[in-house]
Amino acid sequence: MIAPPSLRLAIAGATGYIGGRLAPRLLELGFAVRCLVRSPGKLRDREWASHPRVEICATNLADSQALRESLSGCHTAYYLVHSMNSAGARYAEEDRTLAVAFARAAREAGVKRIIYLGGLGETGPDLSQHLASRREVEQALRSTGIPVTVLRAAMIIGSGSASFEILRYLVERLPVMVTPKWVRTPCQPIAVRNVIGYLTGVLSCPETLDATFDIGGPEVLSYREIMQIMAEELGLRRRWILPVPVLTPRLSSYWIHLVTPLSHSIAKPLAEGLRNPVVCRENRIAEWLPQDLWTVREAIRAALRKVAAHSVETSWLMAGPLPGDPDWSGGTVFRDARELAVEAPDWAVFRAICRVGGGHGWYAADWLWRVRGWMDLLVGGPGLRRGRRDPEQVAYGEALDFWRVVAMDRNRRLSLRAEMKLPGEALLDFQVEAQSGDRCLLRQQALFQPRGLFGLLYWYAVAPLHHVVFRGMLRGIEREAIRIAAAGAEGARA
Repeated sequence: MIAPPSLRLAIAGATGYIGGRLAPRLLELGFAVRCLVRSPGKLRDREWASHPRVEICATNLADSQALRESLSGCHTAYYLVHSMNSAGARYAEEDRTLAVAFARAAREAGVKRIIYLGGLGETGPDLSQHLASRREVEQALRSTGIPVTVLRAAMIIGSGSASFEILRYLVERLPVMVTPKWVRTPCQPIAVRNVIGYLTGVLSCPETLDATFDIGGPEVLSYREIMQIMAEELGLRRRWILPVPVLTPRLSSYWIHLVTPLSHSIAKPLAEGLRNPVVCRENRIAEWLPQDLWTVREAIRAALRKVAAHSVETSWLMAGPLPGDPDWSGGTVFRDARELAVEAPDWAVFRAICRVGGGHGWYAADWLWRVRGWMDLLVGGPGLRRGRRDPEQVAYGEALDFWRVVAMDRNRRLSLRAEMKLPGEALLDFQVEAQSGDRCLLRQQALFQPRGLFGLLYWYAVAPLHHVVFRGMLRGIEREAIRIAAAGAEGARA
């Protein structure tokens, strides 16, 4: 029942952090890959998505018929789905429901095997809701009798992983940390490359069929020790870490939310899970699938190199549902529309637009954007801490500070939907129209659909600032586009 390379494999969660790295590795091994995703546009700009052995199926995992059709003809299915980003406090119930539906559809579609990446942690009454939910998903996937291979991992360290980002932000921003007692909890992290090695390796290892394995790196460390290693690799002084017994998981989650890009709703279950020791209890899989297991220092060093080289393959921010645009044709919609003729080609203007956010800023009144980011952070929003995955390139579904890319037509259009806390829906839309010669027309439009009286008051309160923010942004894009075009022309002559 081991899958030969000629067979088709399905990945539920191909747009997520692990799924987006697993798919190209399976293609390298010669497998055909069918990606089951809610938002196919998220994969449009991935290099591997255009491979002839890749199928991308728009699939709602809650739709049993569509799910069964998407799984039809697949020998093995990877289940890499987590509802924490989308279902909030209901994530455990949502995960259980989706896993049951997936197992039923897989059985009806003739799938021979399911492979699931779960979480480490001793079972018992003290197990956190997050880790207990991972166990429930395991049981749900096994409920129809299909052989299920479960790999249980603790902290996964790699560029763009949630664990890596939490560590990096905490260590970079807090030379002194007053922390909960969980900083003493033992943990056995694993490098993302080793996780992918096990996920692909089990396909050719008969001993892993219908079995559960703990996977981890070669070291067991406390979170305090891992933080100090991160500080050393960042070239920072040793951090002062002061554990206190009074910080509850809820208070810890607010602390994580304020310092890292994670929202409170995601930080809370993760903070609760940090109190549980997550250490491998057995090591069978390392004997059957030997590989070079990276230490925590090696994994952190490799991840930091990826970040510095702007080559982060996937990010935890890519996961989760992507809401559709609001209906801008109905109800009250406020618009701030501007346009400008730019003496630069369309490709240069589009590149300049795609540089917004992150370390580049917003071309004008950056201090106002920072103030708005802090205000958003204080009311539970993402603020400006998420930054961006790459300083130059953007893709559908990616986060840019407290915006997300919801539409993209290269060299023509980029649309950003606001994910900040707002009394309404907001969209920032850029359109580029090529004209004769090396010039084009740049249209910029901010739309806001208010929610109730407070939404109306909000628009009228910020409207006076739009002339500074949006007019300055338009002019800033123009300057950057002219610079990019000149650099391109100079490079061509050289």
